[in-house]
Amino acid sequence: MLRKIKNLYHWLAALLANVWYGWPSRQLKMVGVTGTDGKTTTVTLIDHILTAAGYQSGFISTVEAKIGRQKIAASLHTTTPGPWQLQKLIKLAANQGLAYLVLEVSSHGLDQHRLAGINFAVGVLTNVTHEHLDYHQTYENYLQAKAKLFQESKIAILNKDDQSFRRLNSQLITRNSRTGKLVTYGIKKAADFTPKSFPFTTKLPGEYNQYNCLAAVAVCSRLGIDQKTIRKAVAEFAGVQGRLEEVKAGQPFRVFVDFAHTPNGLRQVLRAARPMVAKGGQLIVVFGSAGRRDVSKRPLMGQAAGQLADKVILTADDSRDEPTAQIIEQIARGCPRARRIPDRREAMTTALRLARKGDVVLLCGKGHERSLTLGKQEVPWDEKQITAAIWRKISQDVVS
Repeated sequence: MLRKIKNLYHWLAALLANVWYGWPSRQLKMVGVTGTDGKTTTVTLIDHILTAAGYQSGFISTVEAKIGRQKIAASLHTTTPGPWQLQKLIKLAANQGLAYLVLEVSSHGLDQHRLAGINFAVGVLTNVTHEHLDYHQTYENYLQAKAKLFQESKIAILNKDDQSFRRLNSQLITRNSRTGKLVTYGIKKAADFTPKSFPFTTKLPGEYNQYNCLAAVAVCSRLGIDQKTIRKAVAEFAGVQGRLEEVKAGQPFRVFVDFAHTPNGLRQVLRAARPMVAKGGQLIVVFGSAGRRDVSKRPLMGQAAGQLADKVILTADDSRDEPTAQIIEQIARGCPRARRIPDRREAMTTALRLARKGDVVLLCGKGHERSLTLGKQEVPWDEKQITAAIWRKISQDVVS
């Protein structure tokens, strides 16, 4: 009941915000991207292709908002802004004469009606895997929340390889397939867009990024961008801040920071990193899990790390007011051999001291974020800068 009241409040706020700013989304072609993993990369790549095609384009993502040439830092720990902030950004985009605005859409934002009043030209789904069950309670509820995007989209673009496809297609999107407005992409199953039907090259590693690229390709193709422009833009795209982003501080091994914070996200980034490990080298991963969030995913994350990494170090990640040691032990149920180091800086230091030439160190969970929430305190935290500082200290210790 309390959630329904809160959602009604968000719906009213969204309605008022639309009216106050003059329904600005009607002046743009809106593209919405939802899914458990891959949203930020897909959103940013779509905008990159549209810009390469000569269109005025912008986006609002977990990392930042880009409205024309203006970049605005995103709020901490959120994907879809509140209705007033969202409509203000859309109004800014409309005032600057943008043709397209690409929006990262969360299941919370959809369920809470924060996007009410926005009619999307295109809605795209990356995947629906285990996440946010603390809020949605069941996978079915989570899926239904994601599906709301396609009820407001003229064109629905779905991942045919994803476990969600059959249910979304049969229950919610069938009406679009009859009118030719359901578009599919995939690697393993026959789809409208596949690596065979639309060959492309990308700098982004891992199969999961192949899916992100195909999603962006499908969107931009349906928006009328020519294939040559799309292929060139995809090939040139360098990636997104905090997504398998390399830290180069002079160390003789490779270090990456990544935002992976779900079982699937962690599994995919570990698989992408494995080919980067030299013969005889090791894959070392450091991660935790957020406090006061989905508890059921924790042992699944431990299991993924235990299966795919050579060394696993469990540590803090936005523990909030939940004991870090308790979170770590729940993750460790899936990986009993993992080392437990609650202090994140100490855990990172241990990983960097363990690493040798040819190894790969993955620091997961924080990615682009600039704070670490411990108790009620927001501690300034830049994973890349801290990694570099740790390595400088290790190097100095060796010299001295």
